[in-house]
Amino acid sequence: MTQPKQIVKKSGLSRLFIGLLKILGGYFIYCLLMICFLKFFNPIFTTVQLQRLIESGFTGEGMTIQQNRLPLLEISQNLQDAVIAAEDDRFFEHDGVDWTELELAAKKSVGQMRGASTLTQQLLKNLFFTTHRNPLRKLFEFILTPFAEFVLGKERILELYLNEVEWGKGNIFGADATAKHHYGISGKSMTKNVASRLAAILPAPRTRIPQEMNRYSRIIRKRM
Repeated sequence: MTQPKQIVKKSGLSRLFIGLLKILGGYFIYCLLMICFLKFFNPIFTTVQLQRLIESGFTGEGMTIQQNRLPLLEISQNLQDAVIAAEDDRFFEHDGVDWTELELAAKKSVGQMRGASTLTQQLLKNLFFTTHRNPLRKLFEFILTPFAEFVLGKERILELYLNEVEWGKGNIFGADATAKHHYGISGKSMTKNVASRLAAILPAPRTRIPQEMNRYSRIIRKRM
């Protein structure tokens, strides 16, 4: 005797739903383990880098990642200050989620809204997700952020962010690579002017040019 089609259909949907939950749960556990790994070691690659490499394969732009990781002590203090001033000025005060900035962002119109993601949340996006917006990514970020703050600590989060963030078109990642690309210098020593201009392109590093970021770089220097 055959089962009614409706029962078979529900059974198939249930298996699909359970399978998706297993995949999401497995990836969540992977993220937790990787955060522990990153306490002591640098990532082999990030998902944003993987995304750009795949895109480069389709566009024929080349598959080379430009990146040279530096310890935090060897990254210009001016750049550290500029990035915090531009992207997350309460970085050392919050626990990974800037509720004050979220409240301010909620009160503003879409056209005025400043990104409320902290450096920790941006780091998690770079490490484990792509640049595409989706609610699931934001959910994972919120859940993983407290764990990342606890395990990694502020200095390691800042070090990873400055080395892993996408910082220019052409698969440029990290402070040292972008400093060499735009100014022919290393990420170790930068003036406040250079640091503020490099920080100013972070919201849209593939379209902005630091030499053109006059107004915003001045704002960042004042915040510094």
